[in-house]
Amino acid sequence: MTRSTLGESSAARGGERTLVVGGDRPLRISAGHRLRHHDGKCARPHGHNYEIRVEVTGTLGEDGWVVDKGVVTSIVDEWDHMFLLEAGDPLVEAFREAGDGDALVVLDAPPTAEVMAVLLEERLAERLPETISDVSVAVAETGELEAR
Repeated sequence: MTRSTLGESSAARGGERTLVVGGDRPLRISAGHRLRHHDGKCARPHGHNYEIRVEVTGTLGEDGWVVDKGVVTSIVDEWDHMFLLEAGDPLVEAFREAGDGDALVVLDAPPTAEVMAVLLEERLAERLPETISDVSVAVAETGELEAR
């Protein structure tokens, strides 16, 4: 295809494309959590340097993008340097009493990598344009553990 017709014919063809954010260089956030009902070390407050990959599928907009990468990264970054806790965890009230309530993300489920992936997918789907048909998120908690 010639360079002069590439833009016109690609836009005219429409179809869906997938934008991968964090492919070879994952998005990184640092966050704390604890798994209150875990029978082991994970029940203690601790943190991880999470690596996150996002795939967004949709139709190209007039700007030639599926979605602006900056929008994706800004949504993921909302959890950077936050503490993720399950609703009902006594630490929620302790954070609030200490004046650190703004550093909390309170979830309806245990803050596992699997739950984080699901919730990030939902948050992205809610806030991205209607031209998006699918969002997929992978959250790596460690080099040994990744949830998709």
